[in-house]
Amino acid sequence: MHVENTPLYFLNKRLEFPPVDRASEDGLLAVGGDLSPERLLLAYKNGIFPWFNDDSLILWWAPDPRMVLFPKKVKVSKSMRKVIRDGQFTLTQNTCFEKVMDHCAKVLRKGQDGTWITPEMKTAYMNLHQKGHTRSYEVWEEGELVGGLYGVDLGHVFCGDSMFSLRPNASKFAFIQMARELDKNGYLAIDCQVYTPHLESLGAELVPRAEFVKILQGELRTRQ
Repeated sequence: MHVENTPLYFLNKRLEFPPVDRASEDGLLAVGGDLSPERLLLAYKNGIFPWFNDDSLILWWAPDPRMVLFPKKVKVSKSMRKVIRDGQFTLTQNTCFEKVMDHCAKVLRKGQDGTWITPEMKTAYMNLHQKGHTRSYEVWEEGELVGGLYGVDLGHVFCGDSMFSLRPNASKFAFIQMARELDKNGYLAIDCQVYTPHLESLGAELVPRAEFVKILQGELRTRQ
């Protein structure tokens, strides 16, 4: 987790964030505050998300550019079309949100020590889940949970937070099927936060932060 150029903006108990254009070059916007459902929702609605290690203060990020998938643009490779057609996996929603979070926390990620899904983060997102603001997608193979993802659901934008896969293609299956469903339901975008080659292979692209914020705020429908 890169935290150079830390801003001087420290959050207090007031429910507010600085404008996202005050973020540092690497996207770090603010430090501190809390993980209450109200603050988390305010953050996501403004293109901000928390990301920090267990031994760190709460760090809030708003990177520019932003990695976004427009659901209509999801890419399905020939091999994934076969996986879907063969019925290897089945998909459910919100049947075991906590288990999906637990699996995501255990994923070893290149360049990261430990996990950012700390006990504090888990509690916070479980609270959001109980209020109906998060969603998980679960992938099953012969009755076993083998993949999935979770994130914050804003009603017109789904903010993906993490995914895991215990079988080849399981997380891809979840992501593709989720994108197709969200497209049918009129969602404008899936927030993927930061660039990875994996997300790019699935059709996600980097867009200016200002454009993403306009989508969040309903000022811009989508990019064609």
